[in-house]
Amino acid sequence: MAQDLRSQNIKNPIDVAEYLFRRLKEVGVESIHGVPGDYNLVALDYIPKNGLKWVGNCNELNAGYAADGYARVKGVSALVTTFGVGELSAVNAIAGAYSEYVPIVHIVGYPSTLSQSDGALLHHTLGNGDFTVFSRMSKEISCAVSMLNNIHEAATLIDNAVRECILHSRPVYISLPTDMVQKKVDGDRLNTPLDLHYPANEQEREDYVVDVVLKYLHAAKNPVILVDACAIRHRALKETHELVKKSGLPTFVAPMGKGAVDETLPNFGGVYAGDGSNKGVRERVESSDLVLSIGAIKSDFNTAGFTIRQSQLNTIDFHSYGVKVRYSEYPGVRMNGVLAKVTQKLGQLNIEKGPDPNNDIPTEELESPEPTITHAWFWPRLGQFLQKSDIILTETGTSNFGIWETRFPADVNAISQVLWGSIGYATGSCQGAALAAKEKGIKRTILFTGDGSFQLTAQEVSTMIRNKLNPIIFVICNKGYTIERLIHGWKDNYNDVQEWKYKDLPEVFGAPKGSVLTYRVESKQQVEELFNDEQFKSGETQKMRFVELVMPWNDAPAALKGVAEAAARKNAQVE
Repeated sequence: MAQDLRSQNIKNPIDVAEYLFRRLKEVGVESIHGVPGDYNLVALDYIPKNGLKWVGNCNELNAGYAADGYARVKGVSALVTTFGVGELSAVNAIAGAYSEYVPIVHIVGYPSTLSQSDGALLHHTLGNGDFTVFSRMSKEISCAVSMLNNIHEAATLIDNAVRECILHSRPVYISLPTDMVQKKVDGDRLNTPLDLHYPANEQEREDYVVDVVLKYLHAAKNPVILVDACAIRHRALKETHELVKKSGLPTFVAPMGKGAVDETLPNFGGVYAGDGSNKGVRERVESSDLVLSIGAIKSDFNTAGFTIRQSQLNTIDFHSYGVKVRYSEYPGVRMNGVLAKVTQKLGQLNIEKGPDPNNDIPTEELESPEPTITHAWFWPRLGQFLQKSDIILTETGTSNFGIWETRFPADVNAISQVLWGSIGYATGSCQGAALAAKEKGIKRTILFTGDGSFQLTAQEVSTMIRNKLNPIIFVICNKGYTIERLIHGWKDNYNDVQEWKYKDLPEVFGAPKGSVLTYRVESKQQVEELFNDEQFKSGETQKMRFVELVMPWNDAPAALKGVAEAAARKNAQVE
């Protein structure tokens, strides 16, 4: 076969797959999630060759969830699937990552470019010769699609995809045909690291916006700060923390912003979510004459059913794409630079103290003789158990809403999927988060999931065992889909699930005898004993801990009850 003259002129030729995996390693990926398939097998050989680890998940959907969790801890992740059947199994997870601004590099092993150009009738196709149909689907949930069909574009397309993934904090899609894996690209390009810095704001525009913000801030009588998820996703936590600390302004978080603010600071005031807010928070935020809103995502669950009441006239919005001061918009002026300069130039501010949230258990719960574990008792008690730098994952449902009542120690990373809300997400995500935590030297990864949600992705406990991960897993045993019951079908059997012997599963999945500690807790006293058990709570315990946490089927956090009532009212209006 005649060799292309341009390939012959490469001084340091390396294979496309090597180039791709070395770029991923450069940006911080150490482990690759996914499922093998015949169109990606040769590419997988390059993973250990380039100092990376293959995880190997039970299915592609779980692998996608795991990659999501890994990225929320490490900053970026990679997922490998096979053409058609594999990639489509992962689409739900990728859509969730797109929705929630999570950077995943999705690599899809493709049939050869020759087969594609011939329209060959291959397995895993729709039988119509169209090899672009699946990439077109993924285009809607990716910020870049790189089809590596031309060797002379391959390195550029890889670099662009990885850069876009990180800068936009969203998934990208890379096709890797079987006959491109070992084609040669210029390895010397790797000597130049990818530029992952955000483009600087135009200084004159940035300074103008800073002056406008400061004018309103200094004039405000009782301003507050409200932090949400996009402060986390778009790498504005450093600037946000400095503003919160230096200003001393009462600071609140939206549910998706849990973990974005150091909750041990004296000016931290709790969770603001309209009707679902912590005690005293709603009144304080909604009476403020100026809200500095950083990275807001005003979705239904994040606002307790759209029950927030903030006037745009009293709001300054900071985003990755621009700043909005009351009704004046400044597109293209990224929040990072603006927040940093506002902090530098802060003058005397009017500060009216906000609420002081804590992990005190409500008096009525302390005085109750009832031994049953209730949500009102449990979530503040959990706050007393948590440790600095913990990673905590909560599933869509009671856990997502219960955690609003937990005040965190410093540096806790809270992972949930409030916007996309795919049940089963948290267990898969826990595998990726626990692996990333291990790579970063973080001691404890803690999962809370419901029994119904757990049944969707339980196999990933097997992957955790295989990879010698040691998260603390709580499965809330409350006989089904509590969040669904509250919306509709209180006692209908479609909201029931088969009861499993959950704590027996690690053994079923092949965990060596004694390598997993299992528990079943059914009373408040048993929770107290568990939380005070040195082996259970220690970050040094090199064993998975798996807990069946029994709660009443008809109990739920107060915030979830409010959201469900709002959803039920909307459903009734539609009917």
